[in-house]
Amino acid sequence: MSLKGRVVVVTGTSTGVGKTIATAALAVRGQLEGQVTVVKPVQTGITGSDPGDADEVHRLTGCSVQEYTALDDPLAPDTAARRQGVRIPPVAEYADRVRVLTEFHDIVLVEGAGGLLVRLDTEGGTLLDIAAGLADSVPVEVVVVAAAGLGTLNHAELTVGALRARGLEPAGLVIGSWPAEPGLAERCNAEDLPRVTGVPLIATIPAGAGCLSREAFRAQSPGWFS
Repeated sequence: MSLKGRVVVVTGTSTGVGKTIATAALAVRGQLEGQVTVVKPVQTGITGSDPGDADEVHRLTGCSVQEYTALDDPLAPDTAARRQGVRIPPVAEYADRVRVLTEFHDIVLVEGAGGLLVRLDTEGGTLLDIAAGLADSVPVEVVVVAAAGLGTLNHAELTVGALRARGLEPAGLVIGSWPAEPGLAERCNAEDLPRVTGVPLIATIPAGAGCLSREAFRAQSPGWFS
């Protein structure tokens, strides 16, 4: 597959699984192959001076980033928008903007909010809808970021099943935060995730990687991929 205009959609099996750091690692890897930009269609929980996910990706990688919609409350985007009484774009508009970016970048990374079926607009649109809509016109790959601990097998199988139901075969799994001293559950899950989902494990990211400097992150992250 040609790299020109490729979209890589990064989804989590749930919130808090290390999706942003995985996106940053994929961005560094992508920069070895071509021009990369990262898109965060919707960011919630934006208060005070705390950086959003796009800002964190830029801090770690130096690549260009875009954030389309920011909402105050740390809730699902549709809920946060309703509480604020604001209109947010339907996911088709996000897909259109990402599609335009593929004309100018080799790889466009799209980081979701929470899990695959979290509602990103007030009409029920999800990251899955963005990925499926883009796949009609540009090459799309989906990377699933999973937790290391108990429950991850069920969450990963549900996410992969939802993707396949829409005709999207995941390109790979990433364990988003691997503990320094993994227990029995984590060690077994690392073996079982690709077995039960049929999707290869392409990277394991050490816990605390988001605290690295840009220089250290860029130097170390290629080694996290198998």
